[in-house]
Amino acid sequence: MKRERAVLVEKDYPGLSVRRQCELLDAPRSSVYYRKRERAAKPGIPSDTEICRMIDEIVMIDPTAGSRRTTDVLRIHFGVGINRKRVIRLRRQMGVEAIYCRPKKTSLANAAHRKYPYLLRDLKIERPDQVWCADITYIPMPHGHAYLCAVMDWYSRRVLGWAVSNTMDVGLCLAALEMAVATAGCVPDIFNTDQGSQFTSEEWTGGLKGLGIRISMDGRRRWLDNVFIERLWRSLKYEDVYVREYADVMALEAGIGHWFERYNTWRPHQALGKRLPALVHRPDQPVHWVNPRGEAA
Repeated sequence: MKRERAVLVEKDYPGLSVRRQCELLDAPRSSVYYRKRERAAKPGIPSDTEICRMIDEIVMIDPTAGSRRTTDVLRIHFGVGINRKRVIRLRRQMGVEAIYCRPKKTSLANAAHRKYPYLLRDLKIERPDQVWCADITYIPMPHGHAYLCAVMDWYSRRVLGWAVSNTMDVGLCLAALEMAVATAGCVPDIFNTDQGSQFTSEEWTGGLKGLGIRISMDGRRRWLDNVFIERLWRSLKYEDVYVREYADVMALEAGIGHWFERYNTWRPHQALGKRLPALVHRPDQPVHWVNPRGEAA
């Protein structure tokens, strides 16, 4: 518990030293300065970061794969022979969980986090800003990882807001929501998410209620309820993240911003009658896509 309090310490806080903050919080100073080192890779065995990327690719191909199948796929298709315990540890670190049906007793709601009903069943979505959805995904990088949260308009498939962070907390989601509201200039009738701890937290649900938004949540492990944004992650990773291997978070933010701009304003969608998401969302606003990289679109 004391170590958990150490995250509240701000090293550059004016007028209050780290020592004094630790005394007030009853937290050890050693935890403030601790930085976890990645395990040195043995000859012929990739590092944790490299294996996390491989696991992420496997999840994109087969979201039902558990630790056993993932271990076998790593050995057969990636040529990496590691034990299952390491795969379990890395999957847990990434927040990866296989999609499958579990006994009913394991799906009981956490008393500390209220779960909201799924409101989209049999609902006809026929206009922009009727329903928004959000999700978080793991982004692998050569020397670490980051997390990305995006907010999408369900009807038009337009990505309205997004945020990147090296921590997967509710602040990441609130930053994406703030950008989405600013982009759309309004709020949706319904906001749909999964039952992740960030989306069931009081900060998130209270923020949506304060904006007058009705809250909808998928059933546990029902990734198909939020299938549009799951498809977005697949496209983003295979078309951009895996190809470019961004070196740091700043480069990642710039690259993702460009990809989302192209996704919204340049790329026709067959599900939208080969129209652009930005034009379906706001037909009265002309789209002028500019490629900041100077690449062929």
